[in-house]
Amino acid sequence: MAIERTLAIIKPDAVGRGLAGDILKHIHEAKFKIVAIKSLRLTKAEAEGFYAVHRERPFFKDLTEFMTSGKLIVMALECENAIARWRDTMGATDPAKAAHGTIRKTFGTSIQNNCTHGSDAAETARAEIGYFFSGMELV
Repeated sequence: MAIERTLAIIKPDAVGRGLAGDILKHIHEAKFKIVAIKSLRLTKAEAEGFYAVHRERPFFKDLTEFMTSGKLIVMALECENAIARWRDTMGATDPAKAAHGTIRKTFGTSIQNNCTHGSDAAETARAEIGYFFSGMELV
């Protein structure tokens, strides 16, 4: 397996509920290397830019409002097969359908308030990581 990187976000619902430490514990226990990490609050324009691929979808407005509703933590994670492993660690988008022990099953309360985001493919991961981190931050 190749070493790859993925973007991970601890969303505003989780940060607001004080769950960042618990989610970081899951990340460490899953043996991810945190290459870069920062806490920030997205502006409306930044959220719309990040989720531009969903601009025509009916949930776009609610999604961008949610992602600007509070602080979030963004990370570049690295390990073998990082994209699939992070998605497995997070669990299904709907916490009710997520596997036992996953982040979303444990902490999520709805499809929107599911605590975490992760890239879905290598190309997406490169673009998403580049959206939040400069090359100097990824050394």
